[in-house]
Amino acid sequence: MLAEEVRQKLISIVGEKNLLDSEENLVVYSYDATPNYQAMPDAVIKPRNTKEIQEIVKICNEYKVPIVPRGSGTNLCAGTCPLEGGIVLLFTYMNQILEIDEDNLTVTVQPGIITLELIQAVEAKGLFYPPDPSSMKISTIGGNINENSGGLRGLKYGVTRDYVMALEVVLPNGEVIRTGGKLAKDVAGYDFTRLMVGSEGTLGIITEAMLKLIPIPETKKTMLALFDSLEGAGQAVSAIIANKIIPATLEFLDQGTLEVVEDFAKIGLPTNVGAVLLIEQDGPMEVVDRDIEKIVKICEESEAISVQVAQSPEEGLALTTARRSALSALARKKPTTILEDATVPRSKVAEMVREINKIAKEHNVEICTFGHAGDGNLHPTCMTDARNEEEMHRVEQAFADIFAKAIELGGTITGEHGVGVMKSPYLAWKLGEEGVNAMKTLKFAFDPNNIMNPGKIFAKETKKRVVVQK
Repeated sequence: MLAEEVRQKLISIVGEKNLLDSEENLVVYSYDATPNYQAMPDAVIKPRNTKEIQEIVKICNEYKVPIVPRGSGTNLCAGTCPLEGGIVLLFTYMNQILEIDEDNLTVTVQPGIITLELIQAVEAKGLFYPPDPSSMKISTIGGNINENSGGLRGLKYGVTRDYVMALEVVLPNGEVIRTGGKLAKDVAGYDFTRLMVGSEGTLGIITEAMLKLIPIPETKKTMLALFDSLEGAGQAVSAIIANKIIPATLEFLDQGTLEVVEDFAKIGLPTNVGAVLLIEQDGPMEVVDRDIEKIVKICEESEAISVQVAQSPEEGLALTTARRSALSALARKKPTTILEDATVPRSKVAEMVREINKIAKEHNVEICTFGHAGDGNLHPTCMTDARNEEEMHRVEQAFADIFAKAIELGGTITGEHGVGVMKSPYLAWKLGEEGVNAMKTLKFAFDPNNIMNPGKIFAKETKKRVVVQK
């Protein structure tokens, strides 16, 4: 519970109606989309502008009250779970597009704007913001920036980091810095813009963002390639890239995921094949037609049992919509769904999926795998029940083995979900203790009182690394 003195000071900034501390409100913001993590905040606060956030941060820094910046809470690493109490800071009022600059191809927004709303607004002007996390209908730009979100179009267009040109940030001492700008070149000092992207709210509070736009692609085509084996699908992925074709989307679904997605979407997806590649290309019509023709040939040469090109934009949209529904579809199977992400070099995708299946059997848990085959980012998803403690222990062991295997294959423990709480025990596996200590030093320099989203990224205890045997 907040000290009454602190509570009254915060109310004097935002008004009584914008500080919520009833039990009902605190429960709502005690968890995010990550299963099995919950902690009660002391209050929820809704500032209206950067100036109010500055004043809030100064008070919290003085009294050492934790602050958890929160968008829509769609993250999957418990990144916005208030583990150490304090206040959850919402951007309900800060959700506007401030400027669309068609001359410089930028859009300036507040952090609370919904990702899809931004995408639709710039597309109405013939412009394109490519990052498209599966949660884009409800996730916010501020959350996307804090987690450096990816999406289906990441292979060709990159991730959120590649489109953040400038930021306004309130530091843990209440001061405001502005980074970057409408410039193609700028090497004046440290690159604080890149540092803040993906920092998971541990270094400061993003209050404004300038994002890069590009011309909207002229056209696009979607296709589906079916394979009897994981190896065939993996070979096709490698061959497509080796032929210097970079599709806008190159997605993978294993048989278990296919069955569940088709039962959910009912659009005629095959359920009797080993793997499916969903491929989309965009750009000038002649380039798209040429690339799709080449991709069809490559898939056939990789022993695809069927290759189908969508005959209309509506059919193509149905396919990509079905892929985006994978998590929702899988969540219908059991009370708890744990969606993870591990990334390996794209040439190792088939081997990694095979190892995931092996690990699932070893620990007697149910795991389906889908993901971004083009950039090697896989989403092993476990259907379980958090009330079964013994099974949850086996699930944790299985994911630890999956992370270890990903690193062994030259990969990483997370490609786009972030570290948060869930991955923090494994961070040293990827960075080494020296790397983690360097990050802690940076964190202390920015936030000596550790008020910014404490308990995230840095685990109290590192898991013992176990090398998975083939």
